[in-house]
Amino acid sequence: MKPYSGWALIMPALLLVGLLVLGLLQMAESSFHTLDRATFLPSGDYTLENYGTVFESATYGRVIWRSVLGALLTVVFTLALALPYSYIMVRTHSATVRKALLIILFLPFFIGQVVRAYGLLIILGTSGVVNDALGLVGVEPIRLLFNFPAVVFGLVQYMLPFAVLMLAPALTAIPRETETAASSLGANWLQSFRHVVIPMAKPGLIGAGLVVGTLALTDFAMPAMLGGGSQDFIAN
Repeated sequence: MKPYSGWALIMPALLLVGLLVLGLLQMAESSFHTLDRATFLPSGDYTLENYGTVFESATYGRVIWRSVLGALLTVVFTLALALPYSYIMVRTHSATVRKALLIILFLPFFIGQVVRAYGLLIILGTSGVVNDALGLVGVEPIRLLFNFPAVVFGLVQYMLPFAVLMLAPALTAIPRETETAASSLGANWLQSFRHVVIPMAKPGLIGAGLVVGTLALTDFAMPAMLGGGSQDFIAN
């Protein structure tokens, strides 16, 4: 059975991906049928009418552009925060600091996305924690919710743990000796990080960017709750 052991181990993953592909194919096939208003069933004829509606409608264009822009901004801000977090977690010599960073990283996974969105509604609301803190220094309440920046902020907060989990193995695989060699050749820490660490961590950055971008592009809860119905993404 040795020649088949690899296939046996990968079979659950193939089954899961196969079911996903079948569902996507069914959705794609359904998109070529219009809704019969008399029976409320898909029509039997194949047509491109649905796609024509999407491309001709300004509303769909705005939603698609907003979704793509939001996903791109989420990727940029998330990777900018996840890279130093992952680097400190991997390179620190203190076991206490490493454990604390891991605990902070995994805590959000114990809270559902919708619950976290409700938490952000409380924190960023007109009478929320942020505006209360600004009021202490004489700043009038600011509208922090139900706009595009609020949605991007919520997506970054949600995606950050995923990006860190994907970047940490890539940074762990980089030998410490490469940074030591760079410093021995006259590079300071910033130069070493820019010219040695980031290029060697590129596969992790690309993988994290793809995952974060895909999840942000197809997210439903954050645009619906933090956008207040005016910042819908494709999923909405």
